[in-house]
Amino acid sequence: MKKSIPNFITCLNLFTGCVAILIAFQGSLEFAAYLVGVAAIFDFLDGMVARLLHAYSEIGKQLDSLADMVSFGVLPGVMMYKLMQKSAMADPSTTLVQAEMLPFAAFIIIIFSALRLAKFNIDTRQTSSFIGLPTPANTIFIASLPLILAADSFHLSHYILNIYGLLALSLVLSYMLVAEIPLFALKFKNLTWKDNAVRFIFLLTAIPLLFIFKFAAIPVIIVLYVLLSVFAYPKT
Repeated sequence: MKKSIPNFITCLNLFTGCVAILIAFQGSLEFAAYLVGVAAIFDFLDGMVARLLHAYSEIGKQLDSLADMVSFGVLPGVMMYKLMQKSAMADPSTTLVQAEMLPFAAFIIIIFSALRLAKFNIDTRQTSSFIGLPTPANTIFIASLPLILAADSFHLSHYILNIYGLLALSLVLSYMLVAEIPLFALKFKNLTWKDNAVRFIFLLTAIPLLFIFKFAAIPVIIVLYVLLSVFAYPKT
């Protein structure tokens, strides 16, 4: 019974991701973006509850990966697809062929998310840190774009609704998912500065940015996360 609690939370993550995909296809990207946040909370809670209850199981591990593939693999690809469609319609210079075909390139995010999750499942190096951008971070980055558009933050719509810019972003994010770049995890074994300096620096920078710039800060925070990790884990 105890082992079923984390699995139930994982199923809530999966359910949220399914609903968000449907909503995204219907064009309500802002609502879908908020559901990404809900799915991310469930994704965090299932692991935390499993640790607190010592309720680890092989089925839980596999279920978590499958749920993540939906919420943080398929969903961001669909959201990017709809963003690229929207950008094509907003640009009168876009041809019909470009408007019809280019958005399908967004599904490369789904493919590389699957590769990322499969790699994570068998990579013993990723117990206390990550190799490549985690799928939730990638999804949060993409989900922030419709929120920035809705809030008209700093008048960034012209830059976001650029189909070639979104295509380039899809390629970069897909690469980052499988790149051999060590990234720190926000897991605290203790609260000492020595062991957690990079985590404290990240949080002390990210939280004020979020309060000041709101949704527009999210892509910056993800980039900051990658840069701090590069400095924290320099290649030898």
